[in-house]
Amino acid sequence: MLLRVHVAAVEPLARRTRRIVLAGEPLTGLAWTPGQNVTVFLADPTSLASWRHGPRDLKRSYSVWNYDPAGRLELAVYDHGGESPGASWSRTVQAGDGVIVTKPDGRLVARPGASLHLFAGDDTAAVPLGAILRSLPETARCFAVFECNEPADEIPLPGASTPTWVHRHGASAASSALLPAAVAGLDLPAEPGVAYVAGEARTVQAVRDHLVNDRGWPRRDVLTQPFWTPGKRGLD
Repeated sequence: MLLRVHVAAVEPLARRTRRIVLAGEPLTGLAWTPGQNVTVFLADPTSLASWRHGPRDLKRSYSVWNYDPAGRLELAVYDHGGESPGASWSRTVQAGDGVIVTKPDGRLVARPGASLHLFAGDDTAAVPLGAILRSLPETARCFAVFECNEPADEIPLPGASTPTWVHRHGASAASSALLPAAVAGLDLPAEPGVAYVAGEARTVQAVRDHLVNDRGWPRRDVLTQPFWTPGKRGLD
């Protein structure tokens, strides 16, 4: 189902992340679990002219930062740079613009009953993983490591655990060795828990391989979600 809503506010959340607040009656009473995303249509999908560049340029998936059942849904959109359709939309969208979105969906959500929660991701992953982290009770046992370029790129992540941030200082975010090394340096309990790993595809794979091969975590307990990778249309 497509929901026609409007942009209520746009403001910076960090140096390269914008908080985009959507509002409208179609957003009332939706089912949302922290960690889920919505699809944002960058042009009207009911118009044939919108499809001339292909479906991958027509839409992007963005994680939900927060949701109010009264009819407000917040996105936190990271700007990768460049002139991709998603980046251009996030830079130019403003209050009053109309937007078409889908209902929240996705399986990157907290696993009930986990004895330990481990979060690891880059700038793009901090949004859904931060939403999950914020939703956990204060008694939850959590470890969280996030990677970004500089301290000014950190987004606020209140929740059950204070996350550790590591900084690239200009190094590439693709195939980053920084995040896997930070996870490897954690003093984790011997008993595995559930890991939520998201961000750049090859970095996600490296973190998963460390947890499974080096620490002996069951693969089924390492939940992964690649959000982007260089040069792949639709993942930018």
